[in-house]
Amino acid sequence: MVPELYWGIPTHGFFVALGVAVAAVVFVAECRRRDALREESLVAVTGALVGGAIGMRLSSLAETLDPLESWLFGARSVLGGLLGAYVGVLVAKRIIGYRERTGDLFAPAVALGMAVGRVGCLLTEAPGRPTRMPWGIHAPGTVPQCPGCAAGVAMHPSFVYEILFQLTAFVTLWWLRDRITTPGELFTLYVGAYAVFRFLVEFTRANDTVWLDLTRPQWFLLPGLVLVAVRLSIGWRRGYYEGVLRRKVAV
Repeated sequence: MVPELYWGIPTHGFFVALGVAVAAVVFVAECRRRDALREESLVAVTGALVGGAIGMRLSSLAETLDPLESWLFGARSVLGGLLGAYVGVLVAKRIIGYRERTGDLFAPAVALGMAVGRVGCLLTEAPGRPTRMPWGIHAPGTVPQCPGCAAGVAMHPSFVYEILFQLTAFVTLWWLRDRITTPGELFTLYVGAYAVFRFLVEFTRANDTVWLDLTRPQWFLLPGLVLVAVRLSIGWRRGYYEGVLRRKVAV
């Protein structure tokens, strides 16, 4: 565990900030490549940052049920942040009357930013549930909310799983960005893939289960998984992904 870096800089906060900076660089680069770097897109980014910050704070309401405590000291949930960022973009675009879709510009940036940000989680938070896999890791017994740490058993490196997923998602999205031309579909694919991954990786994380052996994030994700499945099936039927399939067949 590395709670602080040099000069007392919080490790988690540093990597979250670094992830945001990396995502911003990728977003601007993609906007320039698509000739979409305009005031409207920058307003959308502002909406994402504000909405994400609010969403991370409000997401802890499910645990504390205390609005003031949640806002001041609440857990900074990634899922809550992503939902808040999405809503923030929609609100910002509605305010300025911007109707073009911007999700495809965000998708690769979010994936790479998440990979960087999760390094902070890896270095500061409880890793996961006990495992017998050879790649299990150990953490100090002083780590809070980590029974496996105190017992000295090997645990799943759940944040490593997510870092690898996000890096793979970034490379895949970067490859698909010119192959999927229907606006919004690149973002939809990323959201769908991450929702499925996050639901599955929760079985290796140290989060408490609340009902039917599922965690709060998993219950939060279940309705979204249904909606994403419906959305992807519609895109499949309408042929949004035929360009990718044809290229694969040709190879």
